[in-house]
Amino acid sequence: MAEMELDRPLVRSRRLACWAVEGIGEVLPGQDLAELCREPLIRSGGLQPWDVVLVTHKVISKAAGRTIRLAEIVPGDAAVAIGHRVGQDPRMVEVILRESRAVIRAEPGVLVTETVHGFICANAGVDRSNVGGGEEVTCLPENPDLSAAGLRSAWLDLAEGGPLGVIVTDTFGRPFREGAVNVAIGTSGIPALSDHRGLLDERGYLLHASTIGTADEIAGLGELVMGKLDGIPLAVVRGFSWRGPELGAQALLRPAAQDIFRR
Repeated sequence: MAEMELDRPLVRSRRLACWAVEGIGEVLPGQDLAELCREPLIRSGGLQPWDVVLVTHKVISKAAGRTIRLAEIVPGDAAVAIGHRVGQDPRMVEVILRESRAVIRAEPGVLVTETVHGFICANAGVDRSNVGGGEEVTCLPENPDLSAAGLRSAWLDLAEGGPLGVIVTDTFGRPFREGAVNVAIGTSGIPALSDHRGLLDERGYLLHASTIGTADEIAGLGELVMGKLDGIPLAVVRGFSWRGPELGAQALLRPAAQDIFRR
């Protein structure tokens, strides 16, 4: 049992510090995002082993050229029909469909899809905010886990060789609850989940279903200091330790066969 517990992903903390990383400025297509953020990271207080850096997906998408001008989009018949049904610009819907595996819900004011990555979210993560005055949109990074891994590798020396966690974030709505929250769509260097199943609580009760989405919780903490309208794309969280395999943010996705809400 002890050997199994060592392999179990678990993230711990008793006291946290969290701060925004300012001074990065506008990110342009083709820029080296990791290099662009090095000096701001150092000026903000630097990195230490066991730090976690949160990065909003939008700056990764901008640097990678994942922006699209709506004027260049010709919507197909499906996009026109869905756009009419939900009340969205058919050009925007066309981009959403290109970024999706399946449409989950299409109702007035709501278009929820499963993205090509497997995320269930509004508009496939395609977003008009903070880019091009509404006539441009950003799409999610092609591989958020890989993006997180690249940034972690580039910043590892700032944290004395680590351990170092990097989490790529986006803002998702939540079923049954009002208000959107920041969640993890890519991770590297830190487990996305804390798995307590098979462990005993302080009263000796064996836990059967306690798996915590730790990366989502950390992402939500970062949004509080980065803000939605302040143009701050990075934050650092200090005070965690962790163990166990890192499986990327894909570990957070519930298989469709186990998702009773999609049946």
